[in-house]
Amino acid sequence: MPSAESTQASVHEPDPVRPTKEDEVAAAGSELIGGPVGRRALLGRSWWTPVRVVALVAIGMFALGLVQKVPCYQGAWFFGASSQYTKACYSDIPHLYQGRGFAEGLVPYFDRLPGDMPYLEYPVLTGVFMEVASWLTPHSGSIQHQEQWYWMVNAGMLMVCAAVIAVCVTRTHARRPWDGLLVALAPAFVLTATINWDLLAVALTAAAMLMWSRGRSVAFGVLLGLATAAKLYPVFLLGPLFVLCWRAGKWRDFGRALAGVVVAWLVVNLPVMAFASEGWWQFYRFSHDRGVDFGSFWLIWAQNSTSPPSTDFVNTTATLLVVLCALGIAALTLYAPRRPRFAQLAFLIVAAFILTNKVYSPQYVLWLVPLAALARPKWRDFLIWQACEVAYFLGIWMYLAYTTSGDAHKGLPTDGYHWAIAVHLLGTLYLCGVVVRDILMPERDVVRRAGDDDPSGGVLDGAEDVFVLGTRARPPHPEGDLGGAQVEWGGQGPAAPRSDSL
Repeated sequence: MPSAESTQASVHEPDPVRPTKEDEVAAAGSELIGGPVGRRALLGRSWWTPVRVVALVAIGMFALGLVQKVPCYQGAWFFGASSQYTKACYSDIPHLYQGRGFAEGLVPYFDRLPGDMPYLEYPVLTGVFMEVASWLTPHSGSIQHQEQWYWMVNAGMLMVCAAVIAVCVTRTHARRPWDGLLVALAPAFVLTATINWDLLAVALTAAAMLMWSRGRSVAFGVLLGLATAAKLYPVFLLGPLFVLCWRAGKWRDFGRALAGVVVAWLVVNLPVMAFASEGWWQFYRFSHDRGVDFGSFWLIWAQNSTSPPSTDFVNTTATLLVVLCALGIAALTLYAPRRPRFAQLAFLIVAAFILTNKVYSPQYVLWLVPLAALARPKWRDFLIWQACEVAYFLGIWMYLAYTTSGDAHKGLPTDGYHWAIAVHLLGTLYLCGVVVRDILMPERDVVRRAGDDDPSGGVLDGAEDVFVLGTRARPPHPEGDLGGAQVEWGGQGPAAPRSDSL
């Protein structure tokens, strides 16, 4: 009996969706390169496949992001506290080269650091990434020269991660390869890519999503475990996946995925836990002990209150809020008229974690961009959200410029920064609302309007329900109501000749 993966690849050879035919923003944007594809165009005969185009665009946009950091590279990181903020080119990478002992050759987690931070406060796999970049950095010349090299080495390694993310998103939805351009062209992605080391975890998560879409549950688990060893947020994807597998009765696949996550995470973490336990705990201590910070609604509360919330109160309340959100997502999954797509729930749970957290750093948008491109591949909604993120990106640096410019107060005052936070949060909430609407009204989901069920769902794609709450899942509206091909519940999209046209 053929596997689900081979069936999708051979029997159901899909016709890729052309965004210029179904998305008005994509059609308008295509005028820059000649307009929408014509009826008589020769399709699928060019070297310029979607994967290659998206990968090259992602690399090109990443390079533009590096150019945007040039003012800091040439001096703003090293001279004057506020110039790196007024030029909006701040990055943690060069500052932590010396601040976390890499300049002195200290080993992360094993060697104690001088200063307030006793050990490296990042998860183990991110620490390995940082250490490898340090090995590749020439430890000669002035400290400024070394920090410049360290940033450039990290930037090169993060560029590979960015290309991996774009390619994985492009290949996850077989009928929608051009949705990868949402990631490649996302302005907030470009601006925040080299602030920190988040792209490592994002790349591993995107690769895990690709593996799950191919029905490779063990590979998914291993990659997600590695991603969790680089950043905490990927582990939250197991929650919605559990509920989806519950609804579809795919317990064996979930068990394999869970085993892969646990084994991969332990392989990375156990050596450090065993031989440098004090350093290993630093990430968790720091996460627990840090107070409310940039980008969160907690900061607005704290800065506008004569009795700001304590760290313990924020930790407890934020945990309760994310648990409530998770329960709400679980209820939505089991009560929805049609089983939600995995990418939709993955986006919602990560967004819930970020929105309720005591810090919403500007680079956290990187966690959401690939998931958003898979959950709601609609250019209008995506760009509305991105505009909010770009506004916040500028707002936080102008606020920091204000707070570090002394009596001159050049930049954005506190009240203005609070408005930037509000825009930032509302943009994410808007996209969450649209995704929830698509779940409750699957006929509004652009992926399912094109005739697919759950292309990122792997074994869930086209599977029948075995457990639901409320009324039984209803079939989608008739084709005549929506003007496009529809897929019946538990079925696959219509087979058609392959085409890679934009």
